Amino acid sequence: MLDALDDKLLTLLERNARESVANIAAQMGVSRATIKARIDRLLKRNIIEGFTIIKGMETRQRTVKAIVQIEVQGMYADKVAGHLQKVDAVRDLYSTNGRWDFIAQIETLDLPSFDEVLRQIRMIEGISLTESNILLSKK
Repeated sequence: MLDALDDKLLTLLERNARESVANIAAQMGVSRATIKARIDRLLKRNIIEGFTIIKGMETRQRTVKAIVQIEVQGMYADKVAGHLQKVDAVRDLYSTNGRWDFIAQIETLDLPSFDEVLRQIRMIEGISLTESNILLSKK
């Protein structure tokens, strides 16, 4: 179970995972040892699975991000998923219900690279149809 201290710690880490343990401890009014122990425990329990970066606007504007919806012939689902997970540009892969079997989040440096990734995906045996949507702006 998470307590109020854990919740506040997670909130602060979500805002800035690079914040020092000493600064977090000062903000929360507890010792550095307490914060360190809490972080270690949250990591061990997989409440925190890792720390990441968020790219600045300049870097984000230089990439092409898209969603690719994928229809698969039934008996190929596991094989297709395995192939898609090996494509470097696939950032996330989701199985879904409804019209599409998978939705892949794609990120490439430019449109020619995106076109090549789509070609690679469409060549995977078992994929019968794709539909892609380039993400234009985040609201």
